[in-house]
Amino acid sequence: MKTALLHHPVCIKHEARPGHPERPERLIVFEEQLHASPVMDQITEIEAPMATPEQIGRVHTQAYISMVESSAPASGEALVQLDPDTAMNEYSLEATKRGAGAACKAADMVHNSEARHAFCAVRPCGHHATRDRAMGFCIYNGIAVGAAYALEQLGLDRVAILDFDVHHGNGTEDIFEDEPRVLFCSSFQHPYYPYSDPVSDRDNIIKSPLAAGSGGTEFRRVVIEDWMPALEAFKPQMIFISAGFDAHEDDPLAQLCFSQDDYIWFSEQIVAFADQICPGQIVSYLEGGYDLSATASSAIAHLDVLSSQ
Repeated sequence: MKTALLHHPVCIKHEARPGHPERPERLIVFEEQLHASPVMDQITEIEAPMATPEQIGRVHTQAYISMVESSAPASGEALVQLDPDTAMNEYSLEATKRGAGAACKAADMVHNSEARHAFCAVRPCGHHATRDRAMGFCIYNGIAVGAAYALEQLGLDRVAILDFDVHHGNGTEDIFEDEPRVLFCSSFQHPYYPYSDPVSDRDNIIKSPLAAGSGGTEFRRVVIEDWMPALEAFKPQMIFISAGFDAHEDDPLAQLCFSQDDYIWFSEQIVAFADQICPGQIVSYLEGGYDLSATASSAIAHLDVLSSQ
């Protein structure tokens, strides 16, 4: 089996505003470098479908969904701001629906042994979107839609979401903090946007705050000491990864100092763990990452591990 790459051209057409860091080039450069890479030989490309209202409604309130749908600009209309950082153009609604749909399709494919693993190369990112609020460049929370789909539609009892983006996945926590069937582990720079409480009182929420300047040594420590024991006790049947590459040392938006080798190491650890607990059941989803070269090369290295092991 090959690893599934789920993407769609409309995800490149989403734009927030000129000069916004979450820009189309994030996907354009990634896809250009991927197609020139030998990793492409291990990939099956899949067009991301649009999530259904039922799928989105499992994690977002109907009032919020209605607001997003009614706010979406028609062809040629000006941008609509959902919050100071999050805007929609005429393509954004379809793009965020296809991002969420990609996570569901990816879960289907790995669950049915149609793919070795899956990577969703979509935008906008999603992990800051709460049940009823857009924020931090995020509209619909795609990784949450996929995890809820795995629980409700695929009949799984336990899924884990691992988030190594430099920003805490507060939206994912908001959606699943009272859902014992979901284990959520998140490493993030602290204090930093979205200024989440670094301590959790929920057994299923593992927070690993890292001080500015922290690098691979600190990241690997929290994975080994905080995440792996929780994963071993939880025994997930499917693993979702919020793969934000903005903790890279070259990223302009934050001050963590991860390297590409750290992302490779993490990917190898999770694939090895999954091989023992839930073979093949890994869905990875692109979140942040704003240095174009570092994001592209790190994402391809991550995808290489998913495809070869």
